[in-house]
Amino acid sequence: MTRPRTVVIVGGGISGLATAFSLQEKATKAGLSIRCTLLESDTSWGGKIVTHRVGEMVTEAGPDSFLSQKQAGLDLCVKLGLADQLINTNETSKKACVLYKGQLHDLPEGLLSFVPKQLGSFLRSGLLTWTGLARMGLEIAVPPGPATGDESLAGFLRRRFGAQAFERVLEPLMAGIYAGDAEQMSLRAAFPRFFELEQRHGSIVRGMMAAKKAAPSVSTDQPKRTMFVSLKNGLGDLVTALTRRLTQQGVELRMGARVDALRVRSHKLGRWMYDLILQDGSALSADGVVLATPAYVSADLLRPLTPIAGGLLDMISYASTATIAMAFPRTLTSAIEGFGFIVPRTEQRHLIAATWTSLKWPYRAPADHLLVRCYVGGVGRENILQLDDDALTVKARDELAALCGIRVEPSYAEVNRWWKAMPQYTLGHLDRLAQLEAAISRYPGLVLTGAGYRGVGIPDCIRDGAVAAERVVQNLLGDRGTG
Repeated sequence: MTRPRTVVIVGGGISGLATAFSLQEKATKAGLSIRCTLLESDTSWGGKIVTHRVGEMVTEAGPDSFLSQKQAGLDLCVKLGLADQLINTNETSKKACVLYKGQLHDLPEGLLSFVPKQLGSFLRSGLLTWTGLARMGLEIAVPPGPATGDESLAGFLRRRFGAQAFERVLEPLMAGIYAGDAEQMSLRAAFPRFFELEQRHGSIVRGMMAAKKAAPSVSTDQPKRTMFVSLKNGLGDLVTALTRRLTQQGVELRMGARVDALRVRSHKLGRWMYDLILQDGSALSADGVVLATPAYVSADLLRPLTPIAGGLLDMISYASTATIAMAFPRTLTSAIEGFGFIVPRTEQRHLIAATWTSLKWPYRAPADHLLVRCYVGGVGRENILQLDDDALTVKARDELAALCGIRVEPSYAEVNRWWKAMPQYTLGHLDRLAQLEAAISRYPGLVLTGAGYRGVGIPDCIRDGAVAAERVVQNLLGDRGTG
């Protein structure tokens, strides 16, 4: 009788959890018997997905939502029975603002879709001069860049929309997603859709218009989703549902289990067994291993097997950030509308963004309170993280007072620090990934997944986890006849 195949997944963030979930699905469908163990060095599951519930308030230490346009996140929620817990952003006529010369200006409607019919909102915003508007409008006449090689996000956006639109609006919108520096970011790795639209349509605007025209009509029996969605009681419920389901499926979940070393041994020609040495001195053997850890952690584990892979993983840098959540008595000024604001680098502020959490989402705070979340840190702005929590909170409060007129004391405040938590897809990232795949190709059954490679959002991590699971299953199926 063929023995069950063993798989160990290292890393219990959303990537590792999603990989384990998909692995169970795919193995069952393939008729493959597996025994899966999920290891996490920390004392909680979910990685950066951390929800705090304080009285009637719900705060998110890490991500507060995910893109509904990327289906993987919605699909997983449905499979886990969380569909009825999905919530949209609140309805509002004003979405967000951008800081320019110390003043908040409405972010032009339709900006993310680059649809030119929104010219009126650009004119009213006062963000761009007539020259800047004209240059942005000429995007449809800018020839596409080369189909090969890499280009920085900054270079691409300046080339297509002009320096003024880039510095005042596009840089904080796009680079802010990664807490990164647009001058260093790889367009093709961080925003592949922009590259594809330019190559296919010759213009981002034309490409977006074509995509909008070709988009299938939304089924009337499907709930309408806003661009970003969350869960009623916080994203922590996604982690809870995943761990519960995995436990029911027989996956062994082990917290506080740090892997110190990874060894390989050949048990048949061209086939490997993997030995994972844990910090407590124990060891696990597996037919397949998925490293769902940050690239710098995976680098330490892989360096003894392949120094080339270790070196390539070390080249994936990470930025450190912090979020500061504060609750204030509900006193709204004219600046506190919509969902929040973003801050361009050129403004040289401590804040990189702020969200009016209780205005953006339902079920986040009592009606008589305003819940705010501020973001600091990121590439080139990490010095502020050396301050202690109290000093960091004061900095955020001072900026809110200056920019938005919030001068009352918060009734609640919390600081959440994320050291080396946001991977940076710098120029050459995709080439390095190709070299990385080649370097580990001699070890079938060893797979890397996580935010450090092909997308930092929750749906990206879920999708990449499914790809990792498929690779493990295919390798085990190829080996099944030799067991």
